[in-house]
Amino acid sequence: MTGRPGRTGRGGGQASAGDLLELVRNGRAVTRGALQQATGLSRATVGHRLDRLFRAGWLREGAGGPVDSPLGGRPSITLEFDDSHAVVLAADLDTRHARAAVLTLTGEILAEHSGTPVIQDGPEAVLAELGRWFAGLLEKTGHRATEVCGIGLAVPGPVDMDTGRVVQPPIMPGWDGYDIRGRLARAFTEHTGAPPVPVLVDNDANLMAYGEQRTGYPDCSAFVLVKVSTGIGAGVVVDGSIYRGVDGGAGDIGHIRVGAEAQCRCGSYGCLAAVASGGAVARRLAAAGVPAASGSDVRDLLASGHPEAAALAREAGRAVGDVLATVVTLLNPGVLMIAGDLAGTPFLTGVRELLYQRALPRSTAHLDVVTSRLGERAGLVGAGALVVDHLYAPERVEERLLALGV
Repeated sequence: MTGRPGRTGRGGGQASAGDLLELVRNGRAVTRGALQQATGLSRATVGHRLDRLFRAGWLREGAGGPVDSPLGGRPSITLEFDDSHAVVLAADLDTRHARAAVLTLTGEILAEHSGTPVIQDGPEAVLAELGRWFAGLLEKTGHRATEVCGIGLAVPGPVDMDTGRVVQPPIMPGWDGYDIRGRLARAFTEHTGAPPVPVLVDNDANLMAYGEQRTGYPDCSAFVLVKVSTGIGAGVVVDGSIYRGVDGGAGDIGHIRVGAEAQCRCGSYGCLAAVASGGAVARRLAAAGVPAASGSDVRDLLASGHPEAAALAREAGRAVGDVLATVVTLLNPGVLMIAGDLAGTPFLTGVRELLYQRALPRSTAHLDVVTSRLGERAGLVGAGALVVDHLYAPERVEERLLALGV
């Protein structure tokens, strides 16, 4: 008599080793028995596929779990994703500063570095600098470059995910269509001597949202993060996946027209970013005689309690809140997170004033409006998670196991 047929995996066939790894990674099945039950595979088949994952160094045995049988017996041995077999590199670029880090496969930051490469200097210089940072960070942590499985990069512009190239970015002159993946992979090799590794690139607000949702709100099925710094952008995570639209343009709320006459850096007039971004507030402060040239300057003024900066930040928050009333009505998120240079009490107060005034009560009844938990690390955590989820997706696990000969 034959056993139950194995349940199909993502590829339409029986659950693969990659499918088993995904079940362990997301906590849905963490014992051999639970894997058999979840997939319908026989004990022998589950054992064979797990053996491949053990030989690759991707799984390990943890502590014994609870005894399920009322008759007692030995506890089941739990299975864990082994995050010690590789590390991830991540970087987050903004217009006037950048951060880079080495992370474990489960998102812990082992070491990080920040500096002030200017994005207007162009991709060649900036990406070469990131290669130098990565080499120094690996040396600091004691990890070999050959332990790196991939690199994630957050950039302040729309990204075509098929190519990893930014598309007509308003605040990234010289980057349009540039081969970021290829150059960053070469910079990594040039400065470490290791072979190139996969490079993934995405919009910074997307990756901030991804990092924040995964670490702080994993049960939130509709999550929106709005980053207000030099520009304004939003990241949307639905059912655990980044929503990018058809070509990576989703979330670009900074270029929604709000009726003002101020000229935006994109060349149009009346964009939300032209009146309510950190850069816009800085320009208004400078015109009033207050030294401010960027969103980070505004952040510093807000931290010191500067009254005019606070008043303008609240006014900017009202403008953003007006737009977010439509966003909230359309997406009905459970969490709306405000992040970036302006994400303080004055701005948040302004957002709430207009949001709750303009949005339907039903759209906000179960909405939490919050500020960032990860702060400046959100993009790094999201970029690292993007790489890990890409490399350990079931279909890619099979490819990589075959390449390893296991």
